[in-house]
Amino acid sequence: MWGRQALRRPKGVLMERAIHSRLGTSLRELMWKRLLAAAVVVALMAACSGDAEPEALSAESSAEADASYDLAAESESAQLEPVSPEHVPIDLGSSYEESSYQQYSGLTAGEIDDNAHWVDYLRYRDRYADGNVHDVDIAERYVIRVRGHDRRGVPNAQVSISGGGKTIFKGRTYTDGRTLFHPRAFASTVGVETFRLYVEKDGSSKTLDVSRGEGHEWVVDLDVAGGYPVGSVPLDLLFLLDATGSMADEIDQIKSSLLLISSRISELPSQPDLRFGMVTYRDRGDEYVTRLYDFDSKARDFLNSIRNVSAEGGGDEPESLNEALHVAVNDPDWRLGNAVRLIFLVSDAPPHLNYVNDYNYVEEMMTAHERGVKIFAIASSGLSPQGEYIFRQIAQHTMGRFIFTLYAGKTPHEVSEYSVELLDDLVVRLVEEELGVLEE
Repeated sequence: MWGRQALRRPKGVLMERAIHSRLGTSLRELMWKRLLAAAVVVALMAACSGDAEPEALSAESSAEADASYDLAAESESAQLEPVSPEHVPIDLGSSYEESSYQQYSGLTAGEIDDNAHWVDYLRYRDRYADGNVHDVDIAERYVIRVRGHDRRGVPNAQVSISGGGKTIFKGRTYTDGRTLFHPRAFASTVGVETFRLYVEKDGSSKTLDVSRGEGHEWVVDLDVAGGYPVGSVPLDLLFLLDATGSMADEIDQIKSSLLLISSRISELPSQPDLRFGMVTYRDRGDEYVTRLYDFDSKARDFLNSIRNVSAEGGGDEPESLNEALHVAVNDPDWRLGNAVRLIFLVSDAPPHLNYVNDYNYVEEMMTAHERGVKIFAIASSGLSPQGEYIFRQIAQHTMGRFIFTLYAGKTPHEVSEYSVELLDDLVVRLVEEELGVLEE
C-alpha cells in the first residue's frame, strides 16, 4: 500500500476550491478529504433532519435516470454543473471545533452508469489487458422490469428464473422495479433456450416463458401498487471503508468534516426510516481484517464509531476487500423486506486475489445482487486499472455506479462521457434518485 504514495497528493496540503465546467475551466489539485464526508451526508440527513430549517433542493436530476438500457443504444451523460450549497451548521457535540467546519474544500468527481452505456462498457471490457481479475461473462444481459397496476416500478419483488429443469437465479428488484439477468454467468444455462420467469409481490404473481434472445427487456405486470406504501421508506445505508495506511488522511478528515456535512442534512426531501452502518477493513497481518459497526438509527452513536476509526497497516497494494465485501453483504442486520439497501465502497486498492482460503468478490457481488443490495464503488486517487475493472464489475452487476474523484480536471480511468459535479452533491443526488423513484 505504501508504494502507491507517489501517485497521491501530499498529505495535509489544503487546496483551494475549484469548479469544473463544460468550457474546460482548469481544476487545481483538490483534497480527497471530502470523499467520505459526502457519503456520510446521506447517513446523517434523516437522523438529524429535525435540527435545521429545511432548504430548497438545488441538485438537478440525473439525465440518465430513465435510460432505456437497450443494447443497441449509447446514451450520452449529462454534464452537470456543480451547485454550491449553503451551509447551516448544526450542533453535533462540543468535540468538534469551529475551525473544523471552516476547512471546506470543494472536490469534483465523476460517475458513470455502465448499464446505461452498455456498448461502451462492453468495449472497455474487451480492451482491458491487465488480467488478474475474476471475470464474469455478462455480454448477454436481460433487464427484468416489474410494474404495478399504476405502471410504476415494483421494488423488492421476488424474481425467480429457471430453465432446463433447474432454478438458475433468484433475486429482488431494486427501487425502480428492475433487476438484471446474465445467463452466461451461470454454467447451468448452457444449452437452455427457454427461460421461465416467476415474479411475486404481496400475493400477486405472474409466470412468463421467454425464449432466449427474445428482446433485451422482459416486462412483468403485477396487480399491486408500484413504489412504497405511504410513510417513511426503510433505508439501510452502509459504508465499506478501506482503513489501511494510505487512507489515513481521508479517515482523519471525516472527523473534522462532520459540521460541514451536517449543514446539508435538511436537503433530503423525503424522511426515510434511516439506519446506517459501516464495515472497515485492512489486510491480513494487520491489527484486524474487518470490523463491523452494525446498523443503528442513532446518529450520534454512529458519529462516535467514525471518531474511533483510524487508518493503519496495509503494506502492499491489494487489501482484503474480498473478505470485507463478504462481511458487508452477509453480516449486518439488513432489512430484506420493503427496504432500500445501499453500500458505498470507498477504497484506493483492489482486493488480494492470491490468498488461500479467501472469499471471492464475484460471489459476494452476485449475492448482493440477489438480495437487492446496490453498491456504489468510489475510487480514490491511485486506484489501478485492475482496481477500476473490479470496481466497475461490482457496480454494474448490482446496478450501482462507478464514482471517481477528479484531480486537475482529469481522471486516469477508462471513461469518456460522465457527469461532473461536486462530490457531496453527487452522492446526495444518487441517494435522492433512489428515494425519488419511490415517490413518483
